[in-house]
Amino acid sequence: MIDVAVIGAGPNGLAAAAVAARAGLNVQVYEANETIGGAARTQSLDGSQAVFDLGSAVHPMALESQAMRELGVHEQVDFIVPELSFAHVIDERTAYAYKDLERTVQELGGDDGKAYQKLLAPLVEQIDGLSETLLNPLLKIPTHPLTLGTFAVSALGGMALKDLVSSKYERAAALYSGCAAHVAGGSRGPANAGAGLFLAATAHAKGWPIPRGGSQAIADALAAQATAHGAQIHTGVRVEHIDELAAQNILFDTSAEEAAKLSAGHLSDQLSSAMSATRRSPGSCLVHFVLSEPVPWTDPVLATAGTVHLGGTAAQVGKAERAATRKGSAKPFLIVSQPTQFDDSRAPAGQHVIWAYCHVPLNSSVNMRQEIQAMIQRAAPGFSETIRETHVVNAHELERQNSALVGGDLSGGTMDLLGSIKRPRFSLDPWYLQSKGLYLVSSAAPPGPSVHGMGGFLGAKAMLKREFGIKKWNRTR
Repeated sequence: MIDVAVIGAGPNGLAAAAVAARAGLNVQVYEANETIGGAARTQSLDGSQAVFDLGSAVHPMALESQAMRELGVHEQVDFIVPELSFAHVIDERTAYAYKDLERTVQELGGDDGKAYQKLLAPLVEQIDGLSETLLNPLLKIPTHPLTLGTFAVSALGGMALKDLVSSKYERAAALYSGCAAHVAGGSRGPANAGAGLFLAATAHAKGWPIPRGGSQAIADALAAQATAHGAQIHTGVRVEHIDELAAQNILFDTSAEEAAKLSAGHLSDQLSSAMSATRRSPGSCLVHFVLSEPVPWTDPVLATAGTVHLGGTAAQVGKAERAATRKGSAKPFLIVSQPTQFDDSRAPAGQHVIWAYCHVPLNSSVNMRQEIQAMIQRAAPGFSETIRETHVVNAHELERQNSALVGGDLSGGTMDLLGSIKRPRFSLDPWYLQSKGLYLVSSAAPPGPSVHGMGGFLGAKAMLKREFGIKKWNRTR
């Protein structure tokens, strides 16, 4: 009998497989797609000679992740870290977030610089403790209580900056609001504020890295770690029910809904119903462009940014994000990555790949290409003339590419305060599904979304301890 079956070969599933394999167990991984990676896949589309990140493109949490560190990803993947982590376009003006916080503060200048430094400096100084705290379940007794206290105070300050005094500190508020808007929906609550703070702090601590060769490099490194210790990965295999698998333990790197479906008859009715009714954030519409030349930004400094935010002031960003939950916005908040400015392996010589997305209503089939193209065109006149190819993936198609992205929701479920804690249930061992051998280890479990592998890493360790009494997982063969 198989010791451990992992359903889904995204970063969390592969991290879980690597941990279980390094503990000396017989591990089998089953992936419905023909390729591994989940939200960290890079491949061609529609016969293009370029390759595109199908999910995430820039990975701040990968550098902060204990899983990525202990599973050797930091050594195996060439992470390119731009000096300009991100920039935010406000009409004809731009605010810059450099990896160097002091430079960022100086560029902002005046009251904006002081406000931004007051908000971010304490978190940047405590980034390791903050990462250890936030990339673990929130119900866990914090290892760094003083850091958590600092973070709570900063979250209140972030909420005030973004929603109450943004007109006074316009550029600082815009920089921060762009980070908060990575969490879909435009919430004014503490969870949104906290997520934005953590993301902004990583920009000035270790930076926002782009993996050379694409996000696939992360998935491949995790898979190599798993297979080097005996795990086997089966692609193109769709599991219809766990009874098909002769496995003592099953780890789900899937949506909560899919895990409940696959486990029908094995979970309590209460938990199964809760997982099947997971609250969802808005979806996303992603557009991949292939250009004949770099984006002709009006502000040439934008060419040096790994990520560009387009959406105006903090108030305008919040309004666009709240509209995304209902009907979408003609002027959405837009996140743009330009990887070929740093990694020329993505496209034929002289060509460039642009990855851009905005939030839309859940499960929407709306094509946002025109709106996204127009947003970039306003900041880069002549952009439209550089376009050689356009590949649109609406929210519905995102789920078709990756079934864990239900309705195009990239977050594994709503990331408000309740959704951050009840994931999928209130527990000190939230990965365990209260049925022997069954564990949810995807972004639908703590610590939630982003490519960090921590759901799989922590879930697998919880499984080893509960089912096998194994506390030291990193054995070598």
